[in-house]
Amino acid sequence: MFDLKSLKSFDWRSLQKYTSPKAAEDFNTFVEKIPQNTNQTMLIIVGVIWVMAGATGLYTTVQMQKLTELRSEIAEAKSLQPTVPKVVDVPVNPKDVSVFVEKTNDVYKGLTIKAQGPSVIITAKSTGYFGQFREAIGHIQNGGSGWRVNIDRLCVGRECDRSSLAAALKINKVSVKTPG
Repeated sequence: MFDLKSLKSFDWRSLQKYTSPKAAEDFNTFVEKIPQNTNQTMLIIVGVIWVMAGATGLYTTVQMQKLTELRSEIAEAKSLQPTVPKVVDVPVNPKDVSVFVEKTNDVYKGLTIKAQGPSVIITAKSTGYFGQFREAIGHIQNGGSGWRVNIDRLCVGRECDRSSLAAALKINKVSVKTPG
């Protein structure tokens, strides 16, 4: 590390020989005698290296300019893009579904209607209850404010494993999220 004493004790006059007119003249003489002191092959190699370095520098400069222009165009395009809200399905509160199912069980006596979280399962032992089954599905689709009902599973007749009629309805509400 440098300390202040060694900096003060440095002989600044020793650098004078490198900045004198004689030093510049010596350097000029050295450069002029390079062709005489080296062979032609070495000069060609050095020339080719300098040309390649110059070409690489020029190419890099042009590509950087193009990249800068492209980035500004992308930034401009992003600034012009409108913010579009997203429509998202949010599951309905399972308590609301349970309350609704309790009310519908009294209406449709031949069907078994159960709440499973934000879903409703409707089953019937016989295809004779198809009219009630169809009406129950419609009743659930129109059941709550803002409900969006999707049918996850639906089977009728021989397709069903344990019953003759079965439907699984998933209930969501539509929510609009603004991008942040």
